[in-house]
Amino acid sequence: MSPADGRYGPPMLPDALTTPAAEIAEKLAARGQTLAVAESSAGGLVSASLLAVAGASRYYRGGFVTYTHDGTRAALADATDLEPGDRGACEQFARFLADASRSKLSADWSVSETGASGPTGNRYGDPAGHAWVAVAGPWAGMAIWACGCGASAWADVLSQNETGSNATRIKRNGRRMK
Repeated sequence: MSPADGRYGPPMLPDALTTPAAEIAEKLAARGQTLAVAESSAGGLVSASLLAVAGASRYYRGGFVTYTHDGTRAALADATDLEPGDRGACEQFARFLADASRSKLSADWSVSETGASGPTGNRYGDPAGHAWVAVAGPWAGMAIWACGCGASAWADVLSQNETGSNATRIKRNGRRMK
């Protein structure tokens, strides 16, 4: 353990992942709220980033990494309905993952992602890098992002909803949609 930073050995994840995770952790811990995660194409990086922050057990309820529809059905299908015909890497599937993980783990908040990690895209014809992110929380709504938004957007949702706002924030490529 390094006395200077409190870590064992070199950092395993880049600051681009751990800095927003630390912001999210701080907000959740300060409010006594919890978070569930459901990931697809990120393959566990969202959870790893959150767990890299000291004290994660105060806010992190757990997560699911389900790379296939069969895996998702096995892990989450009894939590909320997965509509017949829904496919991965779309808004509806991101919403399903967020709702199902929040319900299954009894968390205050949940974040989900689904997309095409690459290098060539996915079987639905989406290009590599195509992604949907959904955040579900204790307010009446859900925030959805398509392509190009990262963990800092999740911290933004938590900041905007500190007072329990009912607003649903929707962004595409980092810009608010009308």
